[in-house]
Amino acid sequence: MTNNFSPTFIVETQGCKLNQSDSLEIANTLIESGYSISDTNKYADIFVLNTCTVTHIADRKARNRIRNFKRSNPESTIVATGCYAERSPEFIKSMEEVDLVISNKGKEKITDEITRHLSINQEFIKPFPNTLIKSPKLKTRAMVKIQEGCDQVCSYCIVPIVRGREKSIPINKIVDNINKLSLIGYKEIVLTGTQLGSYGFEFKEINLTQLLKNIIDNTNISRLRISSLQPQDLNPELLEMWKNPRLSPHLHIPLQSGNNNILKKMRRRYSRDIFEKTVEFVRNSIKDVSITTDVIVGFPGENEESFEDTYNICRNIKFSNMHIFPYSKRPKTSAAYFKDHIKSEVKSQRVRKLIELSKKHKTMFEQSFNNSIRTVLWEESYIKENKNYWSGLTDNYIKVSTQNNNNIRNTITNVKLNYENLELTGKLIN
Repeated sequence: MTNNFSPTFIVETQGCKLNQSDSLEIANTLIESGYSISDTNKYADIFVLNTCTVTHIADRKARNRIRNFKRSNPESTIVATGCYAERSPEFIKSMEEVDLVISNKGKEKITDEITRHLSINQEFIKPFPNTLIKSPKLKTRAMVKIQEGCDQVCSYCIVPIVRGREKSIPINKIVDNINKLSLIGYKEIVLTGTQLGSYGFEFKEINLTQLLKNIIDNTNISRLRISSLQPQDLNPELLEMWKNPRLSPHLHIPLQSGNNNILKKMRRRYSRDIFEKTVEFVRNSIKDVSITTDVIVGFPGENEESFEDTYNICRNIKFSNMHIFPYSKRPKTSAAYFKDHIKSEVKSQRVRKLIELSKKHKTMFEQSFNNSIRTVLWEESYIKENKNYWSGLTDNYIKVSTQNNNNIRNTITNVKLNYENLELTGKLIN
């Protein structure tokens, strides 16, 4: 490669919102160093894949994506980073398609590593003003990492191995980051991490509530969303913050299982009863709140009775959406050594049963807002029947579409919702 050009790049994310936050930081750094975002997701001089390793399926997806991109772009430089790269660096290095492997800890230096690998003289690359929010390839919601790592060590989870011990980011750095993102045009920030409820444990008199107060007082960001909280972390002082309309009425509270014995084997820090009471408390505290969850199906020792406990609590709570995962054995986790592993076909049957329940409750939740007015942040456009449509998310995390010929991307508008033909559409209101 020659020096007098601006190499194009794609940063593609697999996995969680924490990875999305890291990817945004990587893209930011590349742009500020003079690299430019590719106009297409099919070709770039540099392809960065931020991988996930939470299941064996995630590992396979990463390998397949790397091979497919290299097959279509044999001249591109392939960079693998993220949790799979952290867990199995030698294996990924052995893939002939991969040029660079960067660990999670090495992400901060990823631009330097790419520049060094390409033998580019940085003086010849002219930095660009940050245009991230203007790229139609990127979300209009910015993920901001407030902490990472996990000290809870659930028996099934590989995250503590690939992300390390819990570490909070100082409040002033988070506020500065949000103000920077707001300045370049972002309207919504999603606070993300592995254990958000533990935020600030290593600082004096600092916790998640104090962080939210600082963000509200010292930024102008229109929307603030929390990515995920454990049931034991939701206390009255924290929920009081949702009286501020800038905090979106949406909480993701992982259930994982509705059976107390399985929860204990998972090393979760709550019981079925605590979870149910927490959901009731949240619904009584936050008007129109959307509560989403994660469920692991087929954990070792999950018999029919255990699964029915999970199914019944999901049926009773009626989550607005559920992310359902069949248990996947992960190396170096204690659950990998448990006996009574569940057959794949049994896990598949149980997953299908919960998916059907989730679809039913998602529809019920969306229908409950028919003819109501909510704010929507518009994100993507698409063509349907030769007409231009936009899709976006309400403050309480419902996907809405509208027919509009104007460019309304990255705007927040009042919308009157209409549920029809199994989807919510909206009419913009001045």
